[in-house]
Parts: sequence; C-alpha cells; structure tokens
Amino acid sequence: MESLIVSRKWSCEYCTYENWPATKKCVLCRAPKPPQFIDEDVPVEQDIYKMAPLVYPEGMGPCSSHSTSFTIQQSAHDTGKKWTCQTCTYLNWPKATKCIQCLTQRPRSAATVSPTQPLSVDVNIAGSGTFSNSSPEAAKAINNDKNRAVAAGIKSAQMQPNKWPCRTCTYENWMLSLKCVLCGMPRLRQDNVSARPSSSEKERSPVAENELNRAGGVLASKRRSPASSTHNLNDSIEHVNTGGAMASPSIYQQHICPEFSKNVRVSKKDDRRLRQFRNRMRDLDWLWLNACQGVVDGDTHGVEAYLAAGGEPTRQITQNESDLLSRPSAFTPGHTLIHLAIRFHREDILASLLAAPEAVSKARKRVPSYMAPDIAAEIMRDISRAVRQRKGDFPCYFLTDYSTFALPADIEDLPNEVRKQLFEELLDDNAQKELEDDEPVINWSSEITDRLGSRLYPLWNRTAGDCLLDSVLQASWGIMDRDNTLRRALADSMNEGAMLFYRRWKETESIEAQMLNFSLEESQCEHDWGILLSLASQPGASLEQVHIFALAHILRRPIIVYGIKYVKSYHGDNIGLARFQGVYLPLFWEQSFCWRNPIALGYTRGHFSALVPMEVDVLGNIGAQANISNNDDEDDVPVAYLPLVDSDGKVLPIHFLQSSEIGHEQSLLRDWLDCLFTEGGLLVAKQRLTNAPILLRQMIDEWLQRYRSLARVVKSASVVASSCMSAAGPLSSDEDTDDE
Repeated sequence: MESLIVSRKWSCEYCTYENWPATKKCVLCRAPKPPQFIDEDVPVEQDIYKMAPLVYPEGMGPCSSHSTSFTIQQSAHDTGKKWTCQTCTYLNWPKATKCIQCLTQRPRSAATVSPTQPLSVDVNIAGSGTFSNSSPEAAKAINNDKNRAVAAGIKSAQMQPNKWPCRTCTYENWMLSLKCVLCGMPRLRQDNVSARPSSSEKERSPVAENELNRAGGVLASKRRSPASSTHNLNDSIEHVNTGGAMASPSIYQQHICPEFSKNVRVSKKDDRRLRQFRNRMRDLDWLWLNACQGVVDGDTHGVEAYLAAGGEPTRQITQNESDLLSRPSAFTPGHTLIHLAIRFHREDILASLLAAPEAVSKARKRVPSYMAPDIAAEIMRDISRAVRQRKGDFPCYFLTDYSTFALPADIEDLPNEVRKQLFEELLDDNAQKELEDDEPVINWSSEITDRLGSRLYPLWNRTAGDCLLDSVLQASWGIMDRDNTLRRALADSMNEGAMLFYRRWKETESIEAQMLNFSLEESQCEHDWGILLSLASQPGASLEQVHIFALAHILRRPIIVYGIKYVKSYHGDNIGLARFQGVYLPLFWEQSFCWRNPIALGYTRGHFSALVPMEVDVLGNIGAQANISNNDDEDDVPVAYLPLVDSDGKVLPIHFLQSSEIGHEQSLLRDWLDCLFTEGGLLVAKQRLTNAPILLRQMIDEWLQRYRSLARVVKSASVVASSCMSAAGPLSSDEDTDDE
C-alpha cells in the first residue's frame, strides 16, 4: 500500500519535489500541478480506474474551442450506467451533464459503463485497426491529439506571464526578480528574451510541442550544478574572514565567467582597464560591490557581510566600480549605500545603515593588520619563508629575520580628539585597566614612562586561544598569526626538540613540587607533557609557560612577560596563582646566535597582549641621560627601556633555570640583555627600535592615513568655527573701525 501511495505522487516540473496527489500546488516552490495525460507507453492492460485524471491549474479550464453544446436525452434506464468523457476519459455518473473533472459537455451518444463491472480491454483490438466509437481504446486514440492540443494551449498560457528559468535549478522566476528565489543565482540578460515565446515556437505543431514538453520534463527533473570555475570561485569567496558572512558571487560571475561577459559590449581599452581594476581589488572591495548590488536587489545579506567585515557605510561608488557593476542607471558614481537605499525605497536596509556607525564603532577595533590586510598577508608570507630548522642536537625551528614594532611618533601630532579615537580603536582597554589600575604591573614608574619616554601600550588582539601567538607577532611584526604559521613552528619545535625542552620543564616542575612538599611521578610528568604537546598543535588551544620558552627559541630573542600575580574571579576573589610574569631566555642557543633585543608581553586573566612603546625623537632622546656604564655603538637608534623589576623592586624571575643557575639571575640577564641602571636605581633592559622593514612601514602608514584624514577634517572644522566666532565677536577698543 505504501508503494502505491508513493507511486501516485506527482513530481514538480520546477524543483522536482514529490508532492501528494491531493495538492494542487508544489509545497516547496508553489508551482501549479502539471496536467497528467494518458501516456502512450503505458500497457493497455492497465486498469482505467488507476489512470490519473486530468487536473488543470487553478483558475484555468479546458480549451473552450473543443466543447460544443448538445441536447442531452436521458432515459430512466441510464441511471445505473456511467458515461466516458471524450477529453479526459473520466467515468461520470449518468445524471452528470458535464464531466466533473474537465467540465466538458456530455456528448450525444456517450458510452456508458456499468459501475459494478470493471472495463475489460481486448489486447487484440489494436491489430484490427478499427475501433468502436464507444470503446476506451477509441477514446484513447481520439483524445491523444486533443491532449496534445490542450498541452500546447496550457504551455503557451503558462509562458504568457513572462517568467525566466534559472539555469542552475530550472525554477521559473518572475520577470521582476533579478535572481532566482530558490537558489540565489543571478539572472542572465538573455533570459529576458528567452522568457518570451519566439515566432518559431508559436508556429510549432502540437505534436512537436508535446515532444518538447516531455523532453523538458526530463531535463527539469535533473538538477544542474554550476560551472566548475564558478563553484571554485564561490569556495574561495566563502574563505574570506568577514565574521561569519559570505559575499554574493554575482559580481564575480558577471565579470569572470565568459557567459556573463559576452553580452557586455565594451571596447578593448575599457575591458583592459576593468581587468586591471579587478586584479587590484581586495576582498573588502568585492564585499562592497555585493553590498551595493544587495541594496538594489533588496538583499540584506550582502550589506550585513560588508559591515561585518569592517566596511564603511559612507563609502562612495567610484567610476570604475560603476562600470564593473554594468548598471550605470542604478549605480551612480559618488553615491553611498544610504543613497541607494533611499532611491530604491529599502527602509529596512536604510535603518541598519543609519544605526551601523553608532553600534559598530564602539566595538570595532582598527589595528594596522586589519586596515591593511594585503600588506599584512605579504608580511606573513615573508615570515613563512624565513622559518628554518637548525641541524644538530637541537633541531628547533627559528626565524632568520627579526623586527620590533613600535607606535609611530606621528601620533603625538594628531589632535586630541583624533588621538583619543586612535587609542580606543587600537588598544585593549580591559588589559590596560588590569595592568595599570588594578595592579601596578606596567607604567608604574614615572621615571621610565615620563622621563625616559618608555610608556607601554597593550595592543588589542583576538580573544581566542591564539592570543599568545598573536601578541608575539604583534610585538615584533605588527600582525597576527591568522594562518597558524607560528603555531606550526611551535608544535614542530617542541616535538623535534622534546628531549631538551622536556628535561628543563620536568626539572622546573620538580623544584616547584618540592617547594609545596610533594613529589611528581614519571608517569604523571609524561602525561602532562603529552598534553602540552597536543596543545601546541591545536589551533585555538591555550598555551602555557613552556610554550613561551619555546617561542623565545624560535624568535631567537628574550621575551619579557609582565603579568598579574593572582588570577581573580569575576567577583574579584583570588582563585589561583599566575606564574607567567618573568623573563624567558633562549638558553639552548648560543648567545652569538641570538638577538639581545627583547619583546614585551602583558598577561591578564587568561589573555596575552603585546606591549609596545612609542617611537621618540632621536635628537631629543631623554634616555641618553640615564646612568649607563657601557658604550653604545647605535646612538642614533631610538631606544625604549623595559623594567626588569616589579613595582616592589624585586627582580623578575627567569623561567626554566636549572639548579646550578638559580641565584645567578642578574648575571644571566646581563649576558642575554643590554641592561643598565637608571638614576633612580631601577634595573632596565634596552629595546632598540631599529628601522622597520619596508612592508611594516607601509602597513603603519596606510593605517595612520585614516587618522590623518580625520585630523584634517577636525582642523578645518576648528578653523571655520574660530572664524565664525571672530566674525560674531565684539570689536576691539584699541583701534578705530571705519564705521567709527
């Protein structure tokens, strides 16, 4: 019985969904139920009661040209027999004057069938070539041509609303829709023409039309996937990190796929210009174009993806972008998303655009690597090429190049309002509050911050488990480890050099265990070490002290961590001892193989931040007045001073020392760092702010250009305001005016 019910379902011509027989429209795409005709391939032995009746779409009846009026002469003895409809072969009751299925008038001499006895069909009747006018076979042979004519009429009637078929899912869309409502595929230009029947289609015979309908039904039942080039492009677009939102592929397809671009008639010069412009476009630019098209089409997804990626709602359309969108009447150069939303009456999109600057600006961070993503990606590629593995007893990976990131001194030249906005969008306010206000961890000495000009600023980074790797790269190169290049080097180094790292780590854990009056078993140490190795290879996993120790060997430079002493709960209670603060030295390398220029990190409650200074003027470098006992050959290089003691005057601990090295911390610091004492007696380490690489300077300059533009706007506004005040103010009493 189940198979019988399933076999009676009808398949939608547009989306191929299997619907129940009682439904007149597809429950998925709301397409009308197609007419079901008598199939010539069905065996003649099939019971006529199992044939599906002819069902017309809603509001559409049979062709009126085939119906004629007859005078029905009904006798009393016809009440027990049914008559066969000549159009749909349905068996109607004798009292019915019209077919209850197709509303065709009852013929004069209608064949009657007893309702108690099923119709028997003789298979040998076909061989004789002659049929009785009242037999079902005669009705079938006669009505096949009528069914074809009805099919041709219905097909032409269905084509009248000017719908265009989607080339991906074959769904029939209305002409006003610019993309398929089922799969989102944009409409081609030739669909406007293909939606209207041509003259050749009008002159087609009903038999040929019926054959095309059958072939079209078979083709429509199979979904066609897009071209491989478009599919691969969509995969690459989906890889863009914009927050979880994907750019619409319509702009890509219109200007990359040949089937889209062949209808756009442009000159060779313009085509070359647009091709060059497309090659220079970034991912955010493609999101911008899709947002513009989304406003015109009424699609909010493109606008949301553009805003989530950090796009500006006030960005204006350029001439090249208008040519690339291929709709100059809709996309006028100089217009913004707000102009488009007002012009095309998109009230919902307009409301989100007007609320975007206020809602997004508070939570948005504008670090240099986000403002210049292409340059940051190029820097990351250079870092990937600079990773090497040293041969020998300690096969650890290391970087062949090094850099130190510092905030440019041009920030001090910005107006106060712009400088305040810059710090809000760049720094981690929570980390700065915990490290400065809650506990005096950084910037606690006025001598270092004010007199020596070495204030440290915590940079914002991702709050996931990759914050340690992000902060290390931010303190050195100003970028984040978004493709896990540094994490892979960390995992490989800890696995390759596990013997040396494990020995130091185990000895440190044993010393701490003895201080707490308990001992560690070898099995427990091996188990904990296995967990540390697995954490190093898992993206997003939190890292421990031994990972910082390994990173110092990869960077070939010391790492100084300024962190809180106690981990507190959200209620402010101490819940644990934080042991991250201290100095991490690359003790497994030779001192001549490493750089003496450290980087600084800050540790708060489960989060690391890069601590970077601001560049100072070399000629007015106050640090030259410090009490320095050693001569410096690089006096023309700006220097920042990192304290090696805490606010209580205690020397910062050095992590992972052996028993023989404990007690010689200051000598180790002098061996690996350029140390000196200030006039106040504070032990500090020099951090030379050497010339940054070219790509790093370009990234900083592109990031700073935004705030320079804001500064010009603020200055011009202040000039206008001052001129208005001077014009409206009282006259001076010292000099006489012309009126006086």
